[in-house]
Amino acid sequence: MRRTSIRSLCRVAAVAALLVVAAAPLAAQAREALGQSSATLTPAIRVGNMVYASGALPSRGANADTTIQGQTKSTLENLKRTLEMAGTTMENAVKCTVFLVEGSDFRGMNEAYAAFWPSAPPARTTVVVKALVVPGAKLEIECIAVMPAK
Repeated sequence: MRRTSIRSLCRVAAVAALLVVAAAPLAAQAREALGQSSATLTPAIRVGNMVYASGALPSRGANADTTIQGQTKSTLENLKRTLEMAGTTMENAVKCTVFLVEGSDFRGMNEAYAAFWPSAPPARTTVVVKALVVPGAKLEIECIAVMPAK
């Protein structure tokens, strides 16, 4: 039992060392905040040729569509504006994470999501969460994109 624990610790230490070495070039690159920042949120950060967009939420208001399809479309339109403000596009998205409040909304979210990437969508993780910070929001989507080649 003790050997297994020591081996496990050695593996964890080796992986941690590799992550530190891999992250060193990124740490040397300039980190640029993009968009109108608040005390606790920056819409996007660019490091090298990568753009990390904060989680986007659906638009709110009297005329807001409250269906999962409508909220997905609204959220992705907000995300699209953030990526364009950062100098990239939805076509350059490489990874998205979708946070859904209801697992039963997966199909409807997927239908609206597919309209933004009809072919070759970015890699995606979808998780079901208990709640989001904005009441009434059914989902939040964050995204990582690359800058277009010059």
